[in-house]
Amino acid sequence: MLQITDLTFNAWGRKFLVDASVSLPPGAKVGLVGRNGIGKSTLFKLILGELQAGGDEISLPKTARIGSVDQEHPATPVSVLDTILEADVERHTLLGRLETAEPEEMGEIWSRLIEIDADAAPARASEILVGLGFDQENQQRPMSHFSGGWRMRVALAAALFAEPDMLLLDEPTNYLDLEGALWLEARLKKYPHTALIISHDREMLNEVCTHILHLANHTLTLYTGNYDQFEQARAEKARLQLSAKAKQDAERAHLQAFVDRFKAKASKAAQAQSRMKRLSKMQPVATTIEERVAPFTLPSPPRPLAPPLIRLERANVGYDTGKPILRNLNLRMDLDDRIGLLGVNGAGKSTFAKMIAGALNVSEGELHRDKKMRVGWFHQHQIEAMDPTDTPLEIIRRAMPEAAESARRSKLAQFGLGYEKQETTVDSLSGGERARLLLNMVAMDAPHVLILDEPTNHLDIDSRRALLDALNDYTGAVILITHDRSLMEMVADRLWLAADGTVKPYDGDMDDYAKFVLDRAKAASAKPSQIKADAADAAPPQNNKGKKNDKKSGPSPSTLRHAVKKAEERMAQLTAEIARIDDDMANASVSNPKALEGLTRARAKTQADLDAAEQAWMAAEEALAAVA
Repeated sequence: MLQITDLTFNAWGRKFLVDASVSLPPGAKVGLVGRNGIGKSTLFKLILGELQAGGDEISLPKTARIGSVDQEHPATPVSVLDTILEADVERHTLLGRLETAEPEEMGEIWSRLIEIDADAAPARASEILVGLGFDQENQQRPMSHFSGGWRMRVALAAALFAEPDMLLLDEPTNYLDLEGALWLEARLKKYPHTALIISHDREMLNEVCTHILHLANHTLTLYTGNYDQFEQARAEKARLQLSAKAKQDAERAHLQAFVDRFKAKASKAAQAQSRMKRLSKMQPVATTIEERVAPFTLPSPPRPLAPPLIRLERANVGYDTGKPILRNLNLRMDLDDRIGLLGVNGAGKSTFAKMIAGALNVSEGELHRDKKMRVGWFHQHQIEAMDPTDTPLEIIRRAMPEAAESARRSKLAQFGLGYEKQETTVDSLSGGERARLLLNMVAMDAPHVLILDEPTNHLDIDSRRALLDALNDYTGAVILITHDRSLMEMVADRLWLAADGTVKPYDGDMDDYAKFVLDRAKAASAKPSQIKADAADAAPPQNNKGKKNDKKSGPSPSTLRHAVKKAEERMAQLTAEIARIDDDMANASVSNPKALEGLTRARAKTQADLDAAEQAWMAAEEALAAVA
């Protein structure tokens, strides 16, 4: 499918690829792996033609369609479902042609629409959207109602729906929750064409990929099998290289010893000269150079606290106004607990984390916590909120105001930020470097509880392994929210599920949860979105049985039915708006009180509008019942 031959690419003062060659077989699911900053995304841009290497080093079949998810979909007034349907360019074009086609053309157009199974497209699009977290109601909402992260999901859904011959995905799980990542794994396994996936998610690379393409030392090497098999093959290759190097070193030493001993003797000069020629012709055996990955520093609390650290009894938690986000919480957490928090986006995981971190108070019930308990809280929005002009050295100075400059620099070096990175602006640091800095800093005070909300989004596989090692050495309690199933399985010994407005222990393991998620998505997508048609079908019939002399003063039944319908539509709209505001509030940084204050006011106003709409609906229903 994809052929790369002797590809060399240098840019921005860097060398990315040198004489790299590879051939991807048709239908393969290929994981592209390599260290952060090595050039994986640059290779994608070369394949897409956004960057030029200078020749015909990259080739695809002439008729091949190539697709990628390079940016979020714009905030348009078009509904989510229609946006996905437009991604099938041929179907969309044919349907457009039908509106103006001459009669003799219509037969040909309909024939092609039948051939590409155009009637099944809405159901297929709906199935993909449900898997990525859009329920039937949200599929009908315009794109402008959604945040950038949700519009990224739409872009991913559009790429999957279009089914290009060559699908390029760059870290597709970074903007998904665990449920979306599990669904995507299952979807990509069944993808009918070739897919090239940049991912640091070990579970996805193992579950989906039939090949691993390794970018290292400016070249590409293709391995057959999943990521675990790739690691085994690399380890065996490294072992053979070391063995060959040891043999060569021994032979080189033996030849050099002969030359040194006999080069001055006339009787042995010819033999010595021959051995010198052999030495000069010996090519050094290349060995795999493993780059060192700096460990994470997660100091354990010096003194354990008396259990429990946290106890919740019939607790409700939410924001200043409106209904609680989470209700009736009855949970307990001890010092050695490792809790994996499951649940779809918007289920209240971030709200729960804020409550444990002390950023939100319970509105009802009781929250018992040790007054001496320290909490380290890492959440994904911290990276986005960093001042781009700040530097790691300035950040550590604020955190360690009394320390000597040498101690501050030493601390940053422990975090994996060398001297040359310490005075680099945040804007110039990679996402992995920023995540590493923040992860280490939230744990600097040896907290009793670490709350980690999507800590791996910007970390490569080796850095994720280093984080896992640090968490295994850490003796405090951990609450983990992550789409990285492998990390969840290796860290969490208890699972809690945020769903239906509360958080409860989940009885089962990650395999059970994966099956539950996929079964739920399958059930939800079994009935494709027909909201408009259903609304029309559900409209109450006109009552024409009344006698002429039965007329009563006041609105007619048809007018009242219309009022009921309008009130129901208004209630649905306001309920969706409150859900969106709740989602924004849950994701809002507590360090930005102005934004949270504005959202709180907006929610209160919307709730008041919803209460008024409910009153109008009840009045219309009562009036309709009286005249029916």
